[in-house]
Amino acid sequence: MNSILNKEVQEYINANLTVDLHSLLLKKSHFVEVSMQDIVQQIKGKKVAKKKFPYLLKDGIVFPPNLNLEQASSQATAEFKAKNLTGNSFIDLTTGFGIDAYFLSKNFKEVTLVEQNSELFEIVKHNWKILSRNAIFLNDNLEDFLQCNEKTFDLIYLDPARRDEHKNKKFLLEDLSPNLLEVQDELLKISEQIIIKLSPLIDISYLISTLKNIAEIQIIAIRNEVKELLVFITSKKCNANTNITCVNLESDDLPFSFIYGNEKSAASEFSEVLQYLYIPNNSVLKSGGFNSISELFNVKKLHPNSHFYTSDYLLEHFPGRILKVEIIDAKRVKKDEKFNIISKNYPLTPEEIKKKYKISDGGNAYLIFTQTKKAKVILRSY
Repeated sequence: MNSILNKEVQEYINANLTVDLHSLLLKKSHFVEVSMQDIVQQIKGKKVAKKKFPYLLKDGIVFPPNLNLEQASSQATAEFKAKNLTGNSFIDLTTGFGIDAYFLSKNFKEVTLVEQNSELFEIVKHNWKILSRNAIFLNDNLEDFLQCNEKTFDLIYLDPARRDEHKNKKFLLEDLSPNLLEVQDELLKISEQIIIKLSPLIDISYLISTLKNIAEIQIIAIRNEVKELLVFITSKKCNANTNITCVNLESDDLPFSFIYGNEKSAASEFSEVLQYLYIPNNSVLKSGGFNSISELFNVKKLHPNSHFYTSDYLLEHFPGRILKVEIIDAKRVKKDEKFNIISKNYPLTPEEIKKKYKISDGGNAYLIFTQTKKAKVILRSY
């Protein structure tokens, strides 16, 4: 790592930030102790940081391999996690590249970082020195740490590895590293609050039926793309009353929350299309709170399988897209017009719709192909 920090190497990296990386890889390195692959990796890191975690765009910061960059949280989600979390002691048991740990650590007096990958460990330790952030650094794995540890912490954070030794993605809790089902009881002995970051693809009902003491699950999206699930575990039994919170960062959507156990008893009313159409954002759709959102916002569903809602009045704070719509006849769809096309619970895909009606993507208007309980409909926004 010291060689990559050489002044001449850093100047070369900064001078080639806009150069085509494939062509750069074909060149011979100008530096005896630094390969062109290492140089390109640092350029890639700076490019990723510009979009994903711009706080790391500082002189002297070292970036890890691609997989660690991909798996690291974004600055936006890390800053969100850190809100309202304070205390004396915080430990990250699977530090990785340390993005979450950096922002979570701001509100704690004592910070401990555990990372088993020695190369990644040294990178994080170096970067935190550059960022003037103090911590206790332990190059260890979670299981060995738990065997030797005698401390308690106000907050434990962990982001289990979701790939096996062949880099195949894993989703079941027992297949993650560490195995959450094996370590949960041990973790609760040393902290009353545990936060676990999980894949956005994991099933919420599976989580609640498998893990103990889940107080809350947060579904975090950025600009309508679900990025991760956060599971908050406490020392108290509370799965029946687990709170589900849906967040869509970098949008105007307000968070939406409901009690998981209330979803089954909640009921949606149904209606034909009224003046306004409501399309929940993807964090809400991921939550499965389809009846809860209908009840809480007093909007009616078009169809049990569409997850589109409607009303005769405008609800400005609905967490998702709001369109004023009218039902149109297929004959009113003119050839070569441009629309943003949405097809849900409808026999044709957007591509098939474009081909059938000879229309293309674009413009400001929407064409929504869906169905109510009575019939298939085409809706146009205006």
